[in-house]
Amino acid sequence: MLSVLRLFKVLVHSTFFYPSKIRLRFPHERSNLNVAKCDHKKSHSKVQIKSGAMFSSPDLLTANDTPGVHANSYYAATANRQTDFPQLKGEVACDVCVIGGGYTGLSAALHLSARGYDVVLLEANRVGWGASGRNGGQVGPGQRVGQESLERRHGKAHARALWDLSLDSMNLLRSLIHDYQIDCDFTPGLVEAVHRKDWVEDARDHIEHLRLVYGYDKLEFLDQDGIRACVNSPAYFGGTINHGSGHLHPLNLALGLAGGAERHGTRIFEMSRVQSYEQGDTVTIKLDGGTVRAKYLVMGCNGYLGALDGETARHTMPINNFIVATEPFSESEAENLIASRRAVADTKFVINYFRLSADRRLLFGGGETYGYKFPEDIKSFVRKPMLEVFPQLKDVRLDYGWGGSLAITTKRMPYLARVAPNVYSASGYSGHGVAMATLAGQLCAEAIDGTAGRFDVFDKIRLPAFPGGANFRYPLLVLAMTWFAMRDRLGI
Repeated sequence: MLSVLRLFKVLVHSTFFYPSKIRLRFPHERSNLNVAKCDHKKSHSKVQIKSGAMFSSPDLLTANDTPGVHANSYYAATANRQTDFPQLKGEVACDVCVIGGGYTGLSAALHLSARGYDVVLLEANRVGWGASGRNGGQVGPGQRVGQESLERRHGKAHARALWDLSLDSMNLLRSLIHDYQIDCDFTPGLVEAVHRKDWVEDARDHIEHLRLVYGYDKLEFLDQDGIRACVNSPAYFGGTINHGSGHLHPLNLALGLAGGAERHGTRIFEMSRVQSYEQGDTVTIKLDGGTVRAKYLVMGCNGYLGALDGETARHTMPINNFIVATEPFSESEAENLIASRRAVADTKFVINYFRLSADRRLLFGGGETYGYKFPEDIKSFVRKPMLEVFPQLKDVRLDYGWGGSLAITTKRMPYLARVAPNVYSASGYSGHGVAMATLAGQLCAEAIDGTAGRFDVFDKIRLPAFPGGANFRYPLLVLAMTWFAMRDRLGI
C-alpha cells in the first residue's frame, strides 16, 4: 500500500503543485471532476469516475446544457433580469473584440469602453451562462495557492505583488458593485473549516504570518468550540473567519457588469459563437453568421474555451462543478446551521463549500468528477457530501441541482498571457475567480491601453503547460486527483 502511495505521489508532484496544507481558499466556481471505471456509490472520496473520459473531448458548450438557456439553477430562478442581446450577423469592425460573457470578458469590456474604446463582446450563449453564473459565490483576498507557498516558489517580492493584486480584486469588486448599483446580495464573512485535528495549529500560524508579513488583520482564529458555534457540523476541528471576505449572487453580479459595459457603449452579442480567429495587425474573428475585425482581441473563455486557442488550451484544464440548493429554512433554523450567514469552505482537497442564500436556502457544493458529462442525478451526487457535513439535513428537500465547467492550471494560479502582441488570454482561475476574473478583465484593459505592469505580475509566473498539451492533460489529471482524493480519504 505504501509503495503505491509513493508512486502516486512522485508522479503527481512532478506535474501538479500541491501547496502547504493550510491555505485560505475562497472557491467561487469550485471545481468538480471524472476518471477510469469506479462506482462513486462505493467510494468515500466522492470523486466520480467514468470510463472513456480521459481522451474524449465533447463540446462543453452543448454537452450538458441547452444552448441559449441558463442552467436550471437557483441563480437563474432568482436573476435580476433576462438578457436578450442580438446575435451577430454580417461583418463588424471595432477596436477590441472580447470573447466570453463571463466576469473576465464583461470586466474587460466595461473598462475598455469606459476608456473610450469601441468594444464588441461575443457570447456563445447568454451573459453569465458559464461558470460566472453558476459558481459558489464566495470571494476573498489571496490567491488559490497560499502565500507561504507562493513565497517559496516565486520569492517574497513576487508573492507580495500577487497578494496586493488580490486585495485590488476585492476593492475592485466592491467599487463595481457600488458604482453600478449591482444588486447581488454581497454578504461579509467567510469561514475556512479545518477537517483535520493536526492542521488546526497551522491555521493559527497562517493567521500570524499574514498579520506580520502582509499586515492583514481581518482573520480570526477558531478553536473547536468556535468552529462549532459558526458551523453546526461535527466534521471540523477548528478554522478561521475572514472578515474581509464574503459571498454574493454570482449571476446577478455578471448581469450587473453587463449593464455597466452596455452603459459605456459596449456592443454585446449573444448566441454568437466564435469558431476561429486569425492573428495579424488586424485580428479576424470568425463566427458562423459573421466576422469581426479588431485591433485587439481578449479571450475570457475559461472552462468553455474548447479548441479556440491552442496555447491557452495547453495551459488550462476544464473540470466540472456541482451545487445543490435546499428548500428554504426558517430564520432560527438557518442561524443554527451557519451563524451570521457567513460562507464556509473546508480544507479538503476535494473541497466542500457552502453558504446560505438571501432567502435562507443552503447552497452546498461538493464532490468532484473528472471528465465532461454531468452525473445523471446531481442532487443525489451532492447530497452525499452534504450529509457528511450536515447529517441533520437527511430529510431536507433539495429544490435545485446544477453543474458547470471551470478551468484549472497545473499550479492552480490564473493563466494570463499575450498569445500575440495584440491578443490577450485570461483563464484558469482554479476555483477562485469571482474577484480574480473580474480583476483579470481590468488588467487586460490596462495592458491594451498601454499600462501592463499589473498584467505582467501574472504573466511572468510562466505557468507550465500540461505535459503532452491538451491531448494528454486528462490522464495526468486523473492520476493527480485520484491521489488527492485518496489523501482526503486516508487523512494523509
